[in-house]
Amino acid sequence: MDLQVSGFRQKFRANRFASTLVVLATLTLGILIGTVVSGGVKGKEKNPSADATPLQVPSPVQLSSQFSQIARQMEPSVVNISTESTIKNPHRGRRGMPPGEEGPGGGDEDSPFQDFFNHFFGGQGGQGGRGGQGGPDQGMGPEDLRERSLGSGVIVDPKGYIVTNSHVVEKADRIRVKLMDDPATVTYDATVIGVDKETDLAVIKIEAKKPLPAAKLGNSDSMSVGDWVLAVGSPFGLDETVTAGIVSAKGRSIVPNRQFESFIQTDAAINPGNSGGPLVNMAGEVIGINTAIYTSGGGYQGVGFAMPSNTVVYVYNELIKPEHKVSRGSIGVEFNAVPNPAVARVYGVTSGVTIAHVTSNGPADKAGLKTGDTIVSVNGKQVKTGDELVAEISSIKPGSTAKIGYIRSGKTTATEVTIADRSKLFAARLGDQEEGGEQAQPQESKFGITVRSITPDMANRYQLPNAKGVIVQDLKPDGFGDTVGLSRGDIILEVNKQPVNGEDDFQKVESQMKSGQDVVFLVRPRGTRDNTTVFMGGTLQ
Repeated sequence: MDLQVSGFRQKFRANRFASTLVVLATLTLGILIGTVVSGGVKGKEKNPSADATPLQVPSPVQLSSQFSQIARQMEPSVVNISTESTIKNPHRGRRGMPPGEEGPGGGDEDSPFQDFFNHFFGGQGGQGGRGGQGGPDQGMGPEDLRERSLGSGVIVDPKGYIVTNSHVVEKADRIRVKLMDDPATVTYDATVIGVDKETDLAVIKIEAKKPLPAAKLGNSDSMSVGDWVLAVGSPFGLDETVTAGIVSAKGRSIVPNRQFESFIQTDAAINPGNSGGPLVNMAGEVIGINTAIYTSGGGYQGVGFAMPSNTVVYVYNELIKPEHKVSRGSIGVEFNAVPNPAVARVYGVTSGVTIAHVTSNGPADKAGLKTGDTIVSVNGKQVKTGDELVAEISSIKPGSTAKIGYIRSGKTTATEVTIADRSKLFAARLGDQEEGGEQAQPQESKFGITVRSITPDMANRYQLPNAKGVIVQDLKPDGFGDTVGLSRGDIILEVNKQPVNGEDDFQKVESQMKSGQDVVFLVRPRGTRDNTTVFMGGTLQ
């Protein structure tokens, strides 16, 4: 029995030793495997992007440098213009003016077409504003304010002649010019050589005692819609700013009754301070002078306007002459700015310019021309549009005579007209006047307008030559009268060449009109005091 127990114990001890060896071996193997696995994991964590391809910086490549070359070429010729002027209580004076006599802005502060002087430099969002940095200057009266403005200009003659906008230097007591290459503290006092308000252009001169870098002027007629352009100037006082865009349109007229303002439209950024700076083509030539923008909020909205360089050249050459003024001829007639096919059909003409108004005692009036005549030639040269007529007449020296060919009642004839100075002939033009007066029972017409007869009292208040015609009291929205451009207060004098001397005449002519027929009104627009008349018409629906 004892021998059996002793043998069992020996076997147990031997097995326990073997088991221990197995356990130790298993643990050792597990540790080794764990170490290998752990090492593999740690290796992957240290280099998770072993398969990524390194990036490389490419060698420098010369891209298009045309913009930068033009900018370097033009910047020395572009100057910064700062002005100072004294104004006397402008707010009270403006409110005290009668309607329509508020000045160049016309009193319409909400108009999207604002020149840089009125909207940016002297109004909200201005560059310096009224009073400048510290309000009224010492030594000035309590109502006197100092107005500081900023603009741009371009040197066109090494002797120091600079072209800019009239509104930049208008009424300035002091004009200072800063050149690009001079220190910021160095400026030159400038003298106004001449201004032309018809085109909002001005020529000033500085004495720099050294030849100045002059820009080259190009031919604006060579520009096409879509051509690249650069605008150079000092927006917000930031000198040597260059922006790029294209020619968006040509021949834009943005201000009514301004026959010599036909602009290049561009989307190159034009902002406060750019006014008077150049618009440049890709040949580095000045093809326009930046003048205005279209804005509803006071800033750049992608629509800017520049006066074409061909106009700039003509005006500049006139302003540097001894008279320092631009003399333009006129014969004292007016016509619709936009041709109306209905007018041509009613008056039986296929080409030419139909006269809507003849200035009393003016050259055309004295030569026998009448409202309704269609001018077809000037000195034997055919004219088809109003722009062509203006170009021909304005280029003739005042005091000279011109042979005017015209059509009246289907017959072609001609007359000699003595050319007058346009600035003197139209100097007395005034603005609007509120309509009003006695309330007569209105008569509604199928033209979509309500009219009433003009009493002698009304004629006297409106300064009309007589009580003929009917006044538009109201219009039906989207009616015929509304669509052809009639407004409340307009005076209708004729309908299809038939005089209307009161409501009865008007109703008689109106009753004869049928759908599909052309109807042309001869109208004296609301508020005019110089008997100006225009045509308004269309096809009756």
